[in-house]
Amino acid sequence: MSLDSKIPDGPLAEKWTKHKFNLKLVNPANKRKYDIIVVGTGLAGASAAASFGELGYNVKAFLYQDSARRAHSIAAQGGINAAKNYTNDGDSVFRLFYDTIKGGDYRSREANVYRLAEVSNNIIDQCVAQGVPFAREYGGLLDNRSFGGAQVSRTFYARGQTGQQLLLGAYSALSRQVAAGKVTLFPRTEMLDVVLVDGKARGIVTRNMITGKVESHSAHVVVLATGGYGNVFFLSTMAMGCNGSAVWRAHKKGAFFGNPSFTQIHPTCIPVHGDQQSKLTLMSESLRNDGRVWVPKTKEIAEKLKAGEMKPTEIPEEDRDYYLERIYPSFGNLVPRDVASRNAKNVCDEGRGVGETGLAVFLDFRDAIDRDGVDVIKAKYGNLFQMYEKIVDDNPYETPMMIYPAIHYTMGGLWVDYNLMTTIPGLYATGECNFSDHGANRLGASALMQGLADGYFVIPYTIGDYLADMPYDKVSTEHPEFQKAEKEVKERIDKLLNINGSKTVDQFHKQLGHIMWEKCGMSRNAQGLKEAIEEIQKLREEYWKDVKVLGVNEELNMTLEKALRVADFMELAELMVNDALDRKESCGGHFREESKTPEGEAKRDDKNFAYVSAWEYQGEGKPEVLHKEELVFENVKLTQRSYK
Repeated sequence: MSLDSKIPDGPLAEKWTKHKFNLKLVNPANKRKYDIIVVGTGLAGASAAASFGELGYNVKAFLYQDSARRAHSIAAQGGINAAKNYTNDGDSVFRLFYDTIKGGDYRSREANVYRLAEVSNNIIDQCVAQGVPFAREYGGLLDNRSFGGAQVSRTFYARGQTGQQLLLGAYSALSRQVAAGKVTLFPRTEMLDVVLVDGKARGIVTRNMITGKVESHSAHVVVLATGGYGNVFFLSTMAMGCNGSAVWRAHKKGAFFGNPSFTQIHPTCIPVHGDQQSKLTLMSESLRNDGRVWVPKTKEIAEKLKAGEMKPTEIPEEDRDYYLERIYPSFGNLVPRDVASRNAKNVCDEGRGVGETGLAVFLDFRDAIDRDGVDVIKAKYGNLFQMYEKIVDDNPYETPMMIYPAIHYTMGGLWVDYNLMTTIPGLYATGECNFSDHGANRLGASALMQGLADGYFVIPYTIGDYLADMPYDKVSTEHPEFQKAEKEVKERIDKLLNINGSKTVDQFHKQLGHIMWEKCGMSRNAQGLKEAIEEIQKLREEYWKDVKVLGVNEELNMTLEKALRVADFMELAELMVNDALDRKESCGGHFREESKTPEGEAKRDDKNFAYVSAWEYQGEGKPEVLHKEELVFENVKLTQRSYK
């Protein structure tokens, strides 16, 4: 199968406008004849489902939580980007486009990224109309703050709870359509497979998480909005329920997987504090606006800190290394996430890390408090400081925070064309579960932007182009393809329940996460990646022989839910490592030790790797086939990234 990205012709700034005009339309009377399935009700899913309902389509929305308000979008803290230029500091749609392309280390499509920047301003207007309480200036105008990877202030925010407020806005729009009868919600229901009829996505197979009932749902088109797969690493900033099963099931049915190894390392997380930890907690990147990142200048001082012989506040200024400000004077503490993360690892590898493990750096608000006062800092970040104190039992107003990089977002996902359709006709992917906008590293405050852009302003247009050629006929769930998919799902469940091994699902998941973090994390090399493939294959083989899944299917069974997801993670992990092995370049947050500049920075290889990796599943135990979507840059110049 050849890849057709369907990028429109013409100048960059006119592509989306012309494309919208050229898309086929479905008239209002006919929209009510079509059924759409939306899987996931985070920002991308809730906004899409609400928009489809508003347009007149019949929508079924599936979520594994008990309420759409619990989607992981709620955990986003710092803000959402838009090119409004309210601060009059030189921002524009093109600058947001450029910063996003550069931030992603030139590994994303120009057309998609420009469209994202173009519709960003509409998102803010939409959310304000929904009542999202963005922070405001004294005069009543919406406030902006700066974020990593940009030299302008373009990030709209609601204290440290921006994701929560945006999700409540999308949820209110969704609830309105539920009340109008256009959207039907299926809570506590997990998608376990995609059903294809005549090569087109026509429905899904689900498991009711309360009763265990496996059932099918039919539609004319299926939209996945199921988030990222960062939990393959076990320890990540994602909620424990976040998983990659929906996209992996779709991948095994024929949807190509784009850039699977592109995962984001977030520099501002509370460090690991023990081997019984189940997740990591994010501290918003917005903290780097006022917090200064530093470590002791010498290993000796770091050792004294670890031994409890000194306190951080006792270290004099001349013995502190504000390494980001020293190495990157133009951007300072606001370098992109991958740069901040890699440098934190470097200073810790030198033995200058702090904390009990030595795997932490300081984020210090002393100077900001002296400059602006405690009340100003509390107004900006109070809930974040409170969260930190509850977890660490340290007061960040009085002593520096400790942070360290952790797995956060996944830039990889299902390959989609310009219309957000996967390589399976009728199957779309929106938000974090597609690969499309962030390249090798997502800029902070761009996840919320992409989710809402896809749901409110892209897919409501593009889905009509496909449905306009679809017959109104519905496919019965009694169709042989639905019956076959249901049978396969039930057999997989029964197989897991009957293994009755000796190790828990979490034990296997932790082992997998350790392999991935150590050998396919921030720093990687060919030798380690080859070892990782062998270790993952052995672990997967052991999993299907020795995992212990308690209980039965016909009940609430969280162990079974985990077991199904971890089984998919085992397969996805191997593809991630193979993708990392293929990409013999350092790119974004993906540092190949064999590819670096004399200064130790990441070194891209544009001659050989300026492409999107799109992997095609070939069957159980068979190597996947790599397809390449060559990236063409007509509006930006490919240069070695510099934030100095």
